[in-house]
Amino acid sequence: MTATRWTPPTLDEATKLRIHDLMVKARTTEEMQIRMMRTGHGYFWIGAPGEEAFGVPLGLLVHKGHGPAYDYLHLHYRSSPTVLAMGSEPIDALRQMRGTLTDPYSKGRNFVNHFAIKPWNIVPVTPTIETQYAVAPGTALMQRRHGGVGISIVTGGDAGTAEGDFYSGMNWSTRPGQELPVLFCIAHNTWGISTPSATVQNFRELNKRGDGFGIKNVCIDGNDPIVAWHAIAEAMDYVRHERKPFILQANVSRLYGHSSSSGAHMHDEEDCLPRYEARLIQENLSTAAELKAVWDRWHDVLHDALQQVEKEPMPDQSHVLQHVYYRGQAGN
Repeated sequence: MTATRWTPPTLDEATKLRIHDLMVKARTTEEMQIRMMRTGHGYFWIGAPGEEAFGVPLGLLVHKGHGPAYDYLHLHYRSSPTVLAMGSEPIDALRQMRGTLTDPYSKGRNFVNHFAIKPWNIVPVTPTIETQYAVAPGTALMQRRHGGVGISIVTGGDAGTAEGDFYSGMNWSTRPGQELPVLFCIAHNTWGISTPSATVQNFRELNKRGDGFGIKNVCIDGNDPIVAWHAIAEAMDYVRHERKPFILQANVSRLYGHSSSSGAHMHDEEDCLPRYEARLIQENLSTAAELKAVWDRWHDVLHDALQQVEKEPMPDQSHVLQHVYYRGQAGN
């Protein structure tokens, strides 16, 4: 039976602590990948340290499943907090970083944080900038015809909103009488690779680009997971039940630069994790010792995961043509 109503999970004390746990899970995974790049256990790194306060709530609020009754995710390469919050394991991210045959997302064919998970409707991530904004209306059109509360969620950075794909996505989602259930997410970290976004677009609230298309939109503090949770839940509720698009901009930090191409060095920007930890302590939801124990546990998990991944096989020439072409039955 197709669901006709969606209710977000409750943001109770346990969920607030779970958000912190998942934020640390995402951060320690990314920092291990950077370590792998520097020590020769991996190759090119690009990821999302600094975006956990937005990405984790997004992952927890996704209506996860397979097929048009559930959410489709058109993500970009800074979406690891979302995928990890949905239930993926850090060891699989390390496998893709190393390019092992056991990499579940691409069998060693793609570089890190390029996810593809069919059972969760996570469409394969591509390294091209913001093409996902033009692709998302395709799954949303299917969901419009199907009915229910499934939506198409697309994420990208501020630089991509200057690309034509972003405007194509908005146009396709707002045709009169044929509006589509697309949640456009902009993670605004103020950079497009090495170019300040302020030198490319003439104002910071890029969500307002939707005004010309009649799309409801909002800009939030993406470094506050509680603010992010409520904003995402409200935006999802609108898209799910009005069956119309919505643009949500989250202002976030880019703590380790663009990627390993710029050295992956720590930058002096606001870090959402210590900020959130201070809040948890202030609200008597946790103690400094308990929060440190979360970090210690995930560091141990990542250490053991790397030891395992180093022992796993790499692809060889016999695997080149596997999982590349689909050969159907004769006559199909």
